[in-house]
Amino acid sequence: MSRGITGFEPGRLVQALAARALSQAQLAMMVGVSPATISKWKTGQQSPEAEALASLSQVINVSPEWFTRPLPEKCSLPLFRSNASAHACARSMLEARLEWAQDIAMALSEFVDFPDVNLPTRAFTDPQQITNADIEEAACECRDLWGIGRRAIPDLAMAVEGAGVILVREETGVATIEGLSAWSHALQRPLILLSADKGNGFRSRFDLAHELGHLILHKGIDRSTDPDRYKLMEDQAHRFAGAFLLPAETFADDVKTPVTLDSLLLLKQRWGVSVAAMVMRLWALRIIDNDAKALLFKRRSARWGVKAEPGDEGRAPEQVRLLKRTIELLASAGVMPLDAVSGYVGLAANDVEKLTGLPELYLSGRTSVVHLATLKATLNNNSARKPEESAVVLPFKKRK
Repeated sequence: MSRGITGFEPGRLVQALAARALSQAQLAMMVGVSPATISKWKTGQQSPEAEALASLSQVINVSPEWFTRPLPEKCSLPLFRSNASAHACARSMLEARLEWAQDIAMALSEFVDFPDVNLPTRAFTDPQQITNADIEEAACECRDLWGIGRRAIPDLAMAVEGAGVILVREETGVATIEGLSAWSHALQRPLILLSADKGNGFRSRFDLAHELGHLILHKGIDRSTDPDRYKLMEDQAHRFAGAFLLPAETFADDVKTPVTLDSLLLLKQRWGVSVAAMVMRLWALRIIDNDAKALLFKRRSARWGVKAEPGDEGRAPEQVRLLKRTIELLASAGVMPLDAVSGYVGLAANDVEKLTGLPELYLSGRTSVVHLATLKATLNNNSARKPEESAVVLPFKKRK
């Protein structure tokens, strides 16, 4: 690297370009340099001087020091819900946002202990190895590990975060990609990013269960752009979501035959799953055959269309809590003031708020919350706090 500041990390610039969905030419115009200069910064052939770094940081909306922070080890390659090459830029943007969420979690983990990772482990190396029976077994084992029985799950997001998963939900502007997930080597735990662009709580729960399926079934499987392999893995994650949200023994008992759209609408509110997903689950359980499935979907399309169903507005998307409440915990314990969080992480306050589920301008205010994370023992012992300020853990009650 030639002239310029010392310690500039080219990978941070690559990440920032993706997260902001900017081209080199666009960034160059905004910073006031040539596209060739941006290219040299990206490749490490040259680093920006102090004045250029200040301009670059202002445009990207991060601290100048952020560009000197070493990049943690890359997460595992995520599997996106859309495999179209036309969405390459959008996929890069979402992957970079997930990496920023990892940065936030890593910064917070220096002070708190997140819930232990509690997911079934599988050693599949090829999706062809996974049978339908394997998927049903994994879904049941996950419920057993979490102690949630076989009934409808009241709050799936809370259960997932209680199992040690870093969950992010933000408006992405990419309607075709509902979510992505990856395993963080740096955190030794998984991350899930869900799109908040659509306010449909039923679809959002299914998307979350779908990503959970990827994390469990496909952790050890290399990602591929082969369309057949990709479709198989997507179908498996879909099947896991259905098996996890609608357990065979209890859901089947709730279904009245002959199956009708109106009877499924009643079950929709009870189970928190769309009619379309229930039809697919009934078909997977062989309660209905191919002809009955096709007929139900045909009637559904004729009555409601293909995208919306009656009652969709009756369930709001579940809220993320873990990172949000961890930040409040640090503030209430006197470890880190809210207005210092952004500077510590290195990202803009609005990015931290979006990625942690905090309201806009939250980092300039205070709110009472219930804590999911617990302060590390060293901080607990060294911090002089009143009894009423002690950190508590939100319990996840077992259900029979």
